[in-house]
Amino acid sequence: MPSSLPDLLARVALTARLGPVRVGASWADVTALPGEPREVLRSRRWPRPYGHGDLEVLVCRCGRVLLVTVRAGGETVELPWCEGVFPGGPDEAEVVAALERAGCPWEADAAHTFGGQRGLRVPATSARFVFAVSGDGRSRLHSLGLPGDGHACPA
Repeated sequence: MPSSLPDLLARVALTARLGPVRVGASWADVTALPGEPREVLRSRRWPRPYGHGDLEVLVCRCGRVLLVTVRAGGETVELPWCEGVFPGGPDEAEVVAALERAGCPWEADAAHTFGGQRGLRVPATSARFVFAVSGDGRSRLHSLGLPGDGHACPA
């Protein structure tokens, strides 16, 4: 297991998966994680968001994972298969250094850079890092997202 959150998330961005969870994974893969998933927003509508610690997935009615997000802006970040917690909110330089150590090419993401946020994108997997920029110009990681693949539900 990587020793830091930036190193773990660089691996996620490179592979487009967090352990068994990835876009296109089945609900069975998500429920195989330790602990019980919680509904992030209770609704009768689909798709529905579920969470495991700071990991969130959007699940289709057919049981397919549509989106994957790691919330990283809190004081700590807890992920279901990792023992313990990571310090949250690493700065942009730490994340970029981890991406470079992992051999993961990245680029600035103009579509997610505006106002008080800045984005980075990994072209190979479309993984997106979003940073919150403070008044003093420091940027701290808010989230990492693995976007959907255009799934059209057969249900």
